[in-house]
Amino acid sequence: MAEYGTQPRMGFFTDTSVCIGCKACEVACKEWNEVPGRDLDLLGTSYDNTGDLGANTWRHVAFVEQEVQPVPPAPPAVDLGMPAVGAPAQDGEEPGVRWLMSSDVCKHCTNAGCLDVCPTGALFRTEFGTVVVQQDICNGCGYCVPACPYGVIERRESDGRAFKCTLCYDRLGAGLEPACAKACPTDSIQFGVLDELRERADERVRDLHGSGVPEARLYGRDPDDGVGGDGAFFLLLDEPEVYGFPPDPVVPTKHLPQMWKRAAAAALGVAGTLVVSFLGRRR
Repeated sequence: MAEYGTQPRMGFFTDTSVCIGCKACEVACKEWNEVPGRDLDLLGTSYDNTGDLGANTWRHVAFVEQEVQPVPPAPPAVDLGMPAVGAPAQDGEEPGVRWLMSSDVCKHCTNAGCLDVCPTGALFRTEFGTVVVQQDICNGCGYCVPACPYGVIERRESDGRAFKCTLCYDRLGAGLEPACAKACPTDSIQFGVLDELRERADERVRDLHGSGVPEARLYGRDPDDGVGGDGAFFLLLDEPEVYGFPPDPVVPTKHLPQMWKRAAAAALGVAGTLVVSFLGRRR
């Protein structure tokens, strides 16, 4: 079990199969964290009115509307002079819309690019394993924005500082669960010890597969992925791209240690060449 100090790593498991799109988590997040509202944005392609995560949207419930194609009717049976067996074939299903709901949030990555590139130490890893921005230290440089493989963190236009989900750090310190999880009426958002959530998610996927939902899969659960696993991961009912997630996220700073080692080796090589050249001239 990953631990930070004396605390086990905490996180979110969001089961999108039971999300009803009520947006209670969005409202609870804004109210508790005093996140500013945003202007009404009629996107024109969805009933979703918040669009995506950003400095003023730390929880975003995505509405994914999919057109369902009708199932073609079965071909007519060939008359072989035998008595019919079973019920007659039904006509194709009527087309309609399939709704997928998903409450998105900062992933609190194991290998957090935003944390790696912050020059002021405004971003830090808490004792719960989450990643938080200290607003009194952030200078608004914006380096963290392109370092996030999920496009989560953003600078607020009003003052230029970066903002994102803190996983309700103040509530965790008081022994409370995050506001969004507390407000979720269906337990789609589950909060707890990350290792326990992963076990619970694995069991949930097995149950769904056994009940005839083979498309159920986990996203961000694998500790060996390009970000070292997410502190907030999801159960999806379709491909990640359908929900707006990158299929294979990779933290931009993943190879930073190797780059620094190579740069140091190159610098030593240049220095050695200069020393040899200088000594050669003196001789």
